[in-house]
Amino acid sequence: MMRRLTGAVLLILLISCARQARAACTFSVTAMPFGTYTDGEAALAGQATGSWTGNSCSGTWNIPLNAGIGKGATTTLRYMTGAATGFELQYRVFQDAAHTQNWGNTSGVDEATGTTWTPVTFYGLITAGQLPPPDTYTDTLNTATAHFTVSVTVAKACAISASNLAFNTYVGLLIDSSSTISVTCTDTTPYTVGLSAGIGHNATVTNRLMSRGTPGAGVPTLGYKLCSDGPACATNWGNTAATNWVSKTGTGALQSLTVYGQLPAGTVPAAGNYSDTITATITY
Repeated sequence: MMRRLTGAVLLILLISCARQARAACTFSVTAMPFGTYTDGEAALAGQATGSWTGNSCSGTWNIPLNAGIGKGATTTLRYMTGAATGFELQYRVFQDAAHTQNWGNTSGVDEATGTTWTPVTFYGLITAGQLPPPDTYTDTLNTATAHFTVSVTVAKACAISASNLAFNTYVGLLIDSSSTISVTCTDTTPYTVGLSAGIGHNATVTNRLMSRGTPGAGVPTLGYKLCSDGPACATNWGNTAATNWVSKTGTGALQSLTVYGQLPAGTVPAAGNYSDTITATITY
């Protein structure tokens, strides 16, 4: 009986020793979602967290990151690809929140390294000035032991600005002038631009009025036209959908729309400086 008991105790000790074997140290990274990218004039940041599991994590670690699967990607300039359009969106991945230390795979240069085994944050950045077609864009990045997904949704977006339109001195003869409306919209995004009637008293989009001083009843005015078709000024530019708006499709690059102004010949009004304020509205 004593021999059997001793053998049983020895077996239990061996099993206990086997259970104390150290688990391998593994590295994983969470997904890096950027959210929604709506304005190409502003950069958009994202984050991912890397962490270790296992009880054999010790010493110094180094984690290289590949270029991803975007066409033409490098470890310093990566690309997400649109699911529906196939277009690409540039982004970068950094080791610091200031976006100065790239995360790449060159030993001693831009591999992620450290000596502590707490979670570490990595920082993504979509640079400003990009307006690809609306779509959902993704990329897959790999370390030596893990992979994670980078994603962003590009929404329709447009930006608009305008230059002033100035006429020369008016002496009763017809005068032409022009100005430029600058529009930047996401690629393939249809848009329209309408021009208001202005702030002249009782002005309309077909009878705009510059005023000498603050607009109001009794204030001297000077009638003028705004057109979209050239100096002939046969096509009025107003703010009614499908009637006198100007319609275009965005390309992702700046597009210039010319506004043609005309002071018709007529009676010379009271001398002075005349002005009006027009609001350009973009719809997309």
